[in-house]
Amino acid sequence: MDIRDIKGIGEKTASLFGKLGIYTMEELLQYYPRNYDCFESPICIRDFDDSKTAAIKGVILDNPTITYTNRYKLLSVIVKDENNDRIKLIWYNMPFLKGTLKSGSTYIFRGRINYKGNNIIMEQPEIYSLHAYDEKMGEMQPIYGLTKGLSGKTVIKAVKEALNICNHEKDYLPLSLRKEYHLAEYNFSVRNIHFPKDMDNLREARKRLAFDEFFRFIISLREFKGKDKREKNNFIIEHHKETEKIIEGLPFNLTDAQKTVFEEIKSDLSGQTVMNRLIQGDVGSGKTIVAVLAMIDTALSKYQAIMMAPTEVLAKQHYDYITQMITDFNLPVETSILTGSMTAKQKRIEYERIKSGNTKIIIGTHAIIQENVIFDNPGLVITDEQHRFGVRQRENLAEKGCRPHILVMSATPIPRTLAIILYGDLDISVMNQMPADRLPIKNCVVGTDYRNNAYKFIEKEVKKGRQVYVICAMVEESDNYEAENVMDYSKKLKNILPSDICVEYLHGKMKPAMKNLIMERFATGEINVLVSTTVIEVGINVPNATVMMIEDAQRFGLAALHQLRGRVGRGKHQSYCIFVNTSKSAEAQKRLDILNKSNDGFFIASQDMKLRGPGDFFGVRQSGEMDFNIADIYSDADILKNASEAVEKMEIGEFEMSAEEKDIYIQEIEKCIKKAYSNINL
Repeated sequence: MDIRDIKGIGEKTASLFGKLGIYTMEELLQYYPRNYDCFESPICIRDFDDSKTAAIKGVILDNPTITYTNRYKLLSVIVKDENNDRIKLIWYNMPFLKGTLKSGSTYIFRGRINYKGNNIIMEQPEIYSLHAYDEKMGEMQPIYGLTKGLSGKTVIKAVKEALNICNHEKDYLPLSLRKEYHLAEYNFSVRNIHFPKDMDNLREARKRLAFDEFFRFIISLREFKGKDKREKNNFIIEHHKETEKIIEGLPFNLTDAQKTVFEEIKSDLSGQTVMNRLIQGDVGSGKTIVAVLAMIDTALSKYQAIMMAPTEVLAKQHYDYITQMITDFNLPVETSILTGSMTAKQKRIEYERIKSGNTKIIIGTHAIIQENVIFDNPGLVITDEQHRFGVRQRENLAEKGCRPHILVMSATPIPRTLAIILYGDLDISVMNQMPADRLPIKNCVVGTDYRNNAYKFIEKEVKKGRQVYVICAMVEESDNYEAENVMDYSKKLKNILPSDICVEYLHGKMKPAMKNLIMERFATGEINVLVSTTVIEVGINVPNATVMMIEDAQRFGLAALHQLRGRVGRGKHQSYCIFVNTSKSAEAQKRLDILNKSNDGFFIASQDMKLRGPGDFFGVRQSGEMDFNIADIYSDADILKNASEAVEKMEIGEFEMSAEEKDIYIQEIEKCIKKAYSNINL
């Protein structure tokens, strides 16, 4: 049902929901809260955690004072709790509260507590009488991601209306399955993920909805896998002596892991069935050179080899690397590059070269397999960090009448047991060694008082000719989220660092042409310090970058932090990663210490799973892995395994089902598979 069928939502409000990708009631109900405002028992001032909103019960010591600045009227009072600990409360442009906040009065004050200098303060706290707060205790109010012009109240009202309209559907999972895996009923789960009665209900709701996402994903995956059926290899690709000469002429020796993986690829390419293989290797383990060698073998076998990169800049870097290798070894191979920033004329020229078969190696972004591109004889397609794109591209290329070999590269450190489930349609190769000449990254987890030392260190590294990344969680300042942001931080660094150090910023909201320009300038060394969001996670390869400083590091998942850290340590110079922990939480420090002690992505992922657990609702999502809305492959590993097992049991008819349950299940699965196919860009 269209979202405009909800009472009170007209064209203007519907267009705002559209900016969030919400067009139907189903999509609205699957737009889960990003957090919850939980009214918990008041705490003592000394027990505060600056990463959370908290309530304190305190007595006002003196009447409020008002001071004036250029922008604000600041009203402040000092409050003490039962331990005689004191805290300063501040309100901006709210002088009318002066008559309410009388000396000797006791209230519950609720807000975020933090340090300013040596003072503990709470800014803009809500004020409750003891009785009023007691009535609010236990409430959990949903907090949604918003867009400009759309308020939280509007979303909450729309969700409540949608629940009343849609809350009558029968559960598609049979009761016998739900009992075996202790899963809540679907309608209960949808209502309680948005408006939980308490934390127990929220846990039950989230568990069920995470299970659903995994269950539907695995069903769709098996459908694709069933269609694939390991088709006959129509592109027999042999290993060539020219490729062997390249290996011998490399300025480094391949690791044993690289050699093993390349042998597996060679066996696939020359085997009886089409290759569908995932190379899973930690950041910096040398996946790219193995892929390039496979492309050279393919081209020398007179077939076309295609590589898709996640960004234009990385595509250009791959292209330059391969063309230089072809020149150095005098190979009879022509190459093409296709990116969105090329002119229409440039694209037409490359289209013709590709169609004619003159070019055997083609590099580009995902636009490389759009309708306008007609290949001559594609034998190998490689995708870099495009995890599920392998399934979709096979369907795209199949429509064009071919079934090439598929190689997917991923630096996401997923434990093998989970990888087998998630990549069930792919054979898995693991690259678990780092090149011998690669220096381990030196890490440190620091507090905010270390920043000045960090800035001096950054300046020192730049003066040595090196480059630096600074990562912020946000693009710009927000009233709803306290963290360093790219816009303000880049201005601050320009003022702190010498004027001859070039500081620029990068974020995902910039236009593609500007993003590419900034990344190219950084790749060529024109920019010394790049302040960025996580958009650089898989964006560019800059061996000269030796320092990464990550602000508000506790707000990121460990796997995401490890991916970010992988942007440095890619050259011959010693590299460093500075994790700035802006929280006083012991738990946050414990998590970040894992990164401090290890550069092993697989170890980090396994430790993170142990620490976080499936009950950690408010931790930062690890990544956009597999496009799951609520499930997380790290913290929900057990749920993922259960969902995979349940799919297998359903396929062999192990669960008891009534005729009605069977009909509902079949209808839902058919809808699920249809939706999966609709996501394929044909």
